[in-house]
This record gives sequence, C-alpha cells and structure tokens, in this order.
Amino acid sequence: MALLSVIVPTYNRLPRLKQVLAALERQEYPRDQFNVVVVSDGSTDGTDEYLKSLDTALDLVFIAQANQGPAAARNQGIRRASGDYVLFIDDDIIASPQLIAEHMRLHAKEANLVVLGPMLTPDDFAMSPWVAWEQAMLYKQYAAMVGGEWAPTARQFYTGNTSLARQHLITTGGFDERFRRAEDVELAYRLDKLGVRFVFNPQARGYHYAERSFRSWLGTPYAYGRNDVVFAREHGRAILKTTREEFRERNLLTQLLVRICVDHPALSRGMEGLIKELADRFPGPLRTRIARACYSAIFNLRYYQGMADELGGRKHFFTDQEVQDLTGSQRITSEL
Repeated sequence: MALLSVIVPTYNRLPRLKQVLAALERQEYPRDQFNVVVVSDGSTDGTDEYLKSLDTALDLVFIAQANQGPAAARNQGIRRASGDYVLFIDDDIIASPQLIAEHMRLHAKEANLVVLGPMLTPDDFAMSPWVAWEQAMLYKQYAAMVGGEWAPTARQFYTGNTSLARQHLITTGGFDERFRRAEDVELAYRLDKLGVRFVFNPQARGYHYAERSFRSWLGTPYAYGRNDVVFAREHGRAILKTTREEFRERNLLTQLLVRICVDHPALSRGMEGLIKELADRFPGPLRTRIARACYSAIFNLRYYQGMADELGGRKHFFTDQEVQDLTGSQRITSEL
C-alpha cells in the first residue's frame, strides 16, 4: 500500500493538469510509495475523458463529481486516499522533482507535522500584475519564515502545496464545504486545536502557474474578509483581534482609503478602477513598485469591505475598540 496519496482537485484546466501529472511522474520519490487521486469538480473541457483514457506510469485514481467547489473535491479525494499521509497539490502547481521527497523527509522525522511547501513564481510564465502582487506577498511570508521572524501558523496552510497525516484529516472531519474560499485556513484552525505543528520546508518547491481574471481576483479578498469574521465567531475572537491589529499596521493611505470607501459601493468601484489604471499605466523603472502598492490597496479595501459586511456594516467595523484612528493614539468611537 502507498505511504502517500497526492490529491489534485481540478476544474477546467486540462492543459495545465497534463503538466501537473507529468511532473508527478518525474518525482525522485519511489513511485511505488505514492498514488495520485485526481478529482474533477464538474469539468467540461475534456478533463474527464482524458483521465479515463490516460495511459500513465502513476498509480492514478480518477473521480468525477458535479461542481461543488474545492472543499468538496478535496474531501472526495480524502475518502478515496489510501496513504498514511496526504499531499494536496493544486492543478496549477508544477512540482519540482524533489517535492514529494522533501515533504516525506520531514514526516519521517516527526509524525505530528503539517508540512508547507512554497508556491514559487515560474521563470517561463508571465503573470497578470494582480497575481504577481499576490506572489510577491507570498514571497514575503516565505522570507519571514525562513529568516525566523515568525513561525508558520494555520494562516499559512495553503493547500496548493501542503501535506499531513491522513488521520488528522479524518479526526477533524476534513474541509468545511460551506466555504469556497479560505476553506483551507478554516481547516487549519481545527488542525491547530489538535496540537499539530506547522513547518515550512522551502525545498519542497512547487511552481505556481496561476491564471486568474481581475474580477475573480477581486472576489478573493472580499470572501477572506467575510470568512475571517465567521471563523472568529466559530473558532475564537483571537482571529478577529489579529486582523484588527494588522489593520493598524497598514500604511496611512490604505487606512484612509478603507475609511472613506467602506460601505460606499459606487465610490469603491470608482477608486478600484482608478487605482488599477494607475497600476497598469505607470511608466518607468518604478512600475513594479507602484503596481504592487496599488494592488495592495485594492486587496485591502475589498478585504475590509468583506469584514464590514459580515460584521453588519461600517458602523460595526469602525466602532470596534480594536481599531484605532490613523494616528494610533485614539479609539474610533463614532461612525465616519
């Protein structure tokens, strides 16, 4: 029986999925020690037909289901997994030849681990600027963890490249299928309560060929903002306290943008469009730096709007005692 099951949920990414599977065929880890479970989440691009007829050296299990979202797809994969350990790989992550071996090297030393691998920016792929910003933020987290500035936590549990004992998934009940975004972080909060230790292994490299429209990208921070409030209700207020503290650490212009635009949809859309245009058109050597600042502002605005909506509106967001004014010297005590 395989020691490891690699679970790959997929939805309408057949060309990239072929590369994902080819990379798994090239793993340096013994092939008889792992199998691959691919879950097609309602794909309509020929994925199902391709997988049914695929001739591969991999020990491959293929599952097709109606579209239900990544949480349901991963849960289906967990149910069909046979390995003692599970490695989650997204359908846009191309594994380095050492990826599986590096995950399993740490598990061999300590069973109670969640191993997090990096999702790196490929040299041969041009990302949209908003995705490039997202990658830059990930790199900052990676540098902080490698440099010992802080230890990895549940908030770094990204299922694009993550492994853990299958028993931990069974004990926690797997992913909560209510959530179509941040479902991995929500699971990680429950794993944290089990006492597992999160570790980052920079050598377990995967390359992230991320393709996301600007509209889709805008939906991510908004959903994360709403979900963080839900997680705080269900898993403890400390989660919300952390996000409040992070708000105070944002630069003054971002804080001002949030204070002006939250709960004003037309104004928010106008500002998002203006900031994006600035990010896309700014000329010269400072373009990358300016673009990152612009997309950071948009991301934060959408995230805090999501929080405000889930809390009940800007009044509840801005009157929370954890949020200070721009000077950091006084509490916000009235709606702005």
